[in-house]
Amino acid sequence: MNELDFERPIIELENEITKLEELSGKSDMNLSGHIRELRENADRLRREIFANLTPWQRVMVARHPDRPLTTHYLDLMCDDFYELHGDRFFGDDRAVVTGLARLGGRKLLVVGHRRGRTTKERLECNFGCPHPEGYRKALRKMKLAEKYHLPIVTLINTPGAYPGIGAEERGQATAIAENLFEMSKLRTIVICIVIGEGGSGGALGIGVGDRMLILENAYFSVISPEGCAAILWKERNKAAAAATVLKLAPKDLYELGIVDEIIPEPMGGAHRNHKEMAQILKRTILRHLDELTGVPVEELLERRYAKYRAIGRHVEEQEIVLDAAAAAATPADEGAEEAAAKEVLEEAPQVPPAPEGKP
Repeated sequence: MNELDFERPIIELENEITKLEELSGKSDMNLSGHIRELRENADRLRREIFANLTPWQRVMVARHPDRPLTTHYLDLMCDDFYELHGDRFFGDDRAVVTGLARLGGRKLLVVGHRRGRTTKERLECNFGCPHPEGYRKALRKMKLAEKYHLPIVTLINTPGAYPGIGAEERGQATAIAENLFEMSKLRTIVICIVIGEGGSGGALGIGVGDRMLILENAYFSVISPEGCAAILWKERNKAAAAATVLKLAPKDLYELGIVDEIIPEPMGGAHRNHKEMAQILKRTILRHLDELTGVPVEELLERRYAKYRAIGRHVEEQEIVLDAAAAAATPADEGAEEAAAKEVLEEAPQVPPAPEGKP
């Protein structure tokens, strides 16, 4: 198994347990007490580490090479899956998988990012970075689900949409924008789940729905931490700081009202137990489908509209200035906050007056 730096103490304990079990099996030595104690220590350590992960560490878990992918969930959750191909315009983008599925007796459409399990598959799938034809394929299949009143489940796991010249020439931005617009008014249930990386517009292209869920160790962000660090500080090695500033961790996203639920993972992360994670996800999807089934379509659309209208908070410029001043001032400096606010206002760019005769 691949290991992350902060997982190393856990892996070392597990390796020690394996060695003792092998030794116990080959000899008459009774090591059960010592093995039990080590297992308890490993479980305690695992709980402590994963309960206190930093945002950057969660990003690392979301990118773990052993983390279950969309295709793993299709194999482990669905009773049946029939893949649908092509966008009827350009081609079949392997970075997006769409198909009709049966989940716990329910018929639905599944749309997800496909990253590939082997090196060959990853190259074919462009490492999960879709082209415009991938988003057009997804929308075409979602329209089909709408026609037959099938609920839609999207599984999001992408670093972002492919930024190449060919993708831009074929209308990458327009394809994503059209998906945002059309998904906002689909007359059927839409449940979106971030299972790994939720990178920028690449994630949003299949990420508008009635419910937005996220796995405990996934992330959802307007930009990758590395990209943010490169822009803000011109240094990619400040990605950990950027991850904190971006508020991309599930807890932050929930507090901001961007996601509706954080789905717990098996202790130590989804990569440690694919089957258990798949069953947790299956139960969660079925529960949300039960909650939304029976809601009149017009009410469903109104709720969806209200959900996205409620995201975000308007902050007055003066409030921002005072916050910045408060951060700069110290309690010992009498009047420092007012002086700092004045300084910030003086340094702020001024809006030039409108020409005569124009508003």
